[in-house]
Amino acid sequence: MKRYLPHATLLFVALLAYGLLIPQLGFYWDDLPISWIAYQLGPAALTKYFSTNRPVWGLLYQITTRILPDEPIYWQVFALIWRWLGAVIVFAIVEKLWKGKPRLALGVALLFLVYPGFNQQWSAFLYSHFFIVLFFFLFSCLLMLRAMEEPTRYWRLTAFGLIFSALNLWMMEYFYVLELMRVGVILAALRGETMTLRERAAKTLTLWLPYLIVFILAVLSRLFIFNNQVYGIGLGASLRSAPLETLASLARNIRFTLTLVLGDAWMQTTRLPNIASAQSILNSYSIVVALAVLALVAGFLFISREEIKSIRKSITDSLWMIGLGLFALLLSGWPFWLVGFVPSLAWPASRFTLPFMFGVSLIFAGVIHLIPWERVRIALLVALVGFAVGWQFLLANNYRQDWQTQKELFWQLTWRAPGIKPDTAIIMNEGALEYYADNSLSPIVNWVYAPEKRGEDIDYVLLYPTTRLKSDALPKLEPDLPIFTEYLAGQFHGNTSQALAIYFMPPGCMRILDPVVDRVNRLIPEQSLMRFASRLTNYELISSESTSQMPKPYYPEPEFGWCYYFQKAELARQFKQWDEVVSLGDAAFGEGLSPADPSERFVFIEGYAHAGEWDRAVELSMQSFDESELMSPPLCRLWERVESETAPSPGRAALGEPKRSEALSEAQTMLTCNP
Repeated sequence: MKRYLPHATLLFVALLAYGLLIPQLGFYWDDLPISWIAYQLGPAALTKYFSTNRPVWGLLYQITTRILPDEPIYWQVFALIWRWLGAVIVFAIVEKLWKGKPRLALGVALLFLVYPGFNQQWSAFLYSHFFIVLFFFLFSCLLMLRAMEEPTRYWRLTAFGLIFSALNLWMMEYFYVLELMRVGVILAALRGETMTLRERAAKTLTLWLPYLIVFILAVLSRLFIFNNQVYGIGLGASLRSAPLETLASLARNIRFTLTLVLGDAWMQTTRLPNIASAQSILNSYSIVVALAVLALVAGFLFISREEIKSIRKSITDSLWMIGLGLFALLLSGWPFWLVGFVPSLAWPASRFTLPFMFGVSLIFAGVIHLIPWERVRIALLVALVGFAVGWQFLLANNYRQDWQTQKELFWQLTWRAPGIKPDTAIIMNEGALEYYADNSLSPIVNWVYAPEKRGEDIDYVLLYPTTRLKSDALPKLEPDLPIFTEYLAGQFHGNTSQALAIYFMPPGCMRILDPVVDRVNRLIPEQSLMRFASRLTNYELISSESTSQMPKPYYPEPEFGWCYYFQKAELARQFKQWDEVVSLGDAAFGEGLSPADPSERFVFIEGYAHAGEWDRAVELSMQSFDESELMSPPLCRLWERVESETAPSPGRAALGEPKRSEALSEAQTMLTCNP
């Protein structure tokens, strides 16, 4: 039973760091387009998606998507399991390299498990496949070490080791150069054997040669067989044109990366939550988690004081561990440095820290084990692990909130637009969602409004103007311009005259922008470009007939609060159903609900005016103006429209003409509108 205690410890810590909020987590970033392609467009589309970038890795997705359904909870558990299994293999590798030191091996595995530089564990659909490939590399190293220990099974274990090494090399590039770390693992394993330098070199080469051949074959295949990678090596041309500047820049990138993965990644975990904030109770849980990890790990490490005394780490072993970690670190970054990428702790570039996890863990564990006092070593290790676990939990909570916000966005969109005509482009502001790009959200629009769609033509696209402007996807914020977006598995062809501009900045409701009123709404930041985009809104693209179908992960439907009444009132306004607008307004205000954005009253101002309830329309206008004087220009535009649409026409009596004139005059005076 004691044999599996480290594995159980790692699983418990993994659950504390990544598992507590799993039922409330969803799909993020590239999870959405790839899952949409896999589950809706089908296997052929998935093959096409990966055909120009990592086709062998695409086969892995073909397998996993046939096993797991398109529900986030399964993928969250799946990703957690593979991250835990990777830590288990790290424990086994270190235990074989530093025999008789299970606590040291556990320390390395714990640091690997909770490494805080990578902050995207919860994009589980995507990164579960990253951790599978990392597992392949680590497992091949473990099989190699076992083959060295078991001469009678050498070739059988080596054959399996070569297969897993090849899977790593042919699937993706993240852990490609890390494969060369294997020679360092062999040297560390042979360090205790007595032999001459020549004998040591010969034996190392003999053990490494089969894996080196596989590596060379993988390099040749990428150079001459599969050479249509999305990202090509970018240093060649610059080395020829400016070699010194290029090498100096490369050196700076390497130094920056090492500082980032060794120092900055861990320093961020010491940022304590603001106890005075609204999230103080939830955020302070990170401290509770840190204490829980302290108790658990310390309990395991303090099992026997006599045993602790008998397995003290030598300085030589510590230096070997640090050296192996440094060797791994210097190899880890080349897939990114060669193409001009620099790892970062920001989303989504923190994915570039993944190859560094093993090397960083070895270095930290080696440095800690140089400390001569056992209790200090244990306390420092537990503090690092505890703070990292707390940091990961806080990140998980951020992802939980972002998933809820994203679900609210699409529920509100379906309330407001039950149906949207195909070939519609949705132009939306950036900044409402933290862990999604616009090409992450486009698949959901298609999943919702074209649930049965198959083939290469994509019906809908969502674009951030701050990202896509002046490209084929969005040439200008002007009407009647072609829009083209390539999704690898399909293409969208549209036109800026067939677009909806939406603005979403919680806690405010999602709004389909009014091309007249919102053009002068200065509560919409100018840098978002959405005021300019508002003029592209074409309400005729929205149908009152429901063709939308929310995917299963988006249920249950949110409670009907202010935004529900607002969206339904906006839909009724579009079709001039003024009695329905008034009814919805009465219901919302009667329940004591109120808007987070003063412009959300506009639909009810217009509805009450058309219904002849002029006093109520003026009252709501005053409330919006009192909340922000920036509301004056859009309110003036709104009242101009009310005036033109409620004006008496031949054969029709004025709608409460005295009251109407009085309300118009009062509104124009209050808002200082130009007559």
